Amino acid sequence: MEAILEVNNVSKHFGGFTALNGVNLHVQRGERLGLIGPNGSGKTTMINCISGALINDSGDIRFDGRHIHTLPAYQRTKLGIARSFQIPRPFGSMTVLENLLVPFAYVGGADGPKERREAMDILERMGLAAKAEVSSKQLSQVELRKMELARAMAAKPQLLISDEAMAGLAGAEIDEVLQILFDLNAMGITIIMIEHIMQAVMKFSQRVVCLDAGKIICEGTPESIFKNPDVQRAYLGDEA
Repeated sequence: MEAILEVNNVSKHFGGFTALNGVNLHVQRGERLGLIGPNGSGKTTMINCISGALINDSGDIRFDGRHIHTLPAYQRTKLGIARSFQIPRPFGSMTVLENLLVPFAYVGGADGPKERREAMDILERMGLAAKAEVSSKQLSQVELRKMELARAMAAKPQLLISDEAMAGLAGAEIDEVLQILFDLNAMGITIIMIEHIMQAVMKFSQRVVCLDAGKIICEGTPESIFKNPDVQRAYLGDEA
């Protein structure tokens, strides 16, 4: 299979603290990858280095065969990398549709009739079409999560990084968001899922990578990862 993302020997330091220590990660085109680890393990630093919010101190990052580790975030977005954020921060003075038109204009430089139709198509896919003209301040928690994914999709990504898209949700709401991610992957979008809800990681991921203290301690199928004693000690603890 062809790798769409290659992270080679990447390190990132904050003063004397090493957040990433020579990490190597290859993600195959079309893959559903789960990225797990305890708080402080380096997950957020990793996706920040991939998306361009941070520049890694050493190592190489390639996307679709191109070196990107020196590019600013907006250029990486235009190349096809998008992410959702753990804490949704919609533009509260805008409607749901207007919130989507912002990334459309950012990536394509326009928000005309064509972009509005495309935005409505995305909202339909997310189950939010009926909320298009509603203020984003009126959305429920699960609707905010869906809109966060919709805004990422407005960038027309090849790679979507989903950062705890199910945080704060339960039961049927988790299933709704999971189904959206499955549907997006079926469209050919590669997805990296960062998530603490282990049932969701197990159900969604084809492969799981576990970080701890800035290093990958193991990777494999969901079943093998959650039976791994290193993962149980580092992440699952007494609940394993």
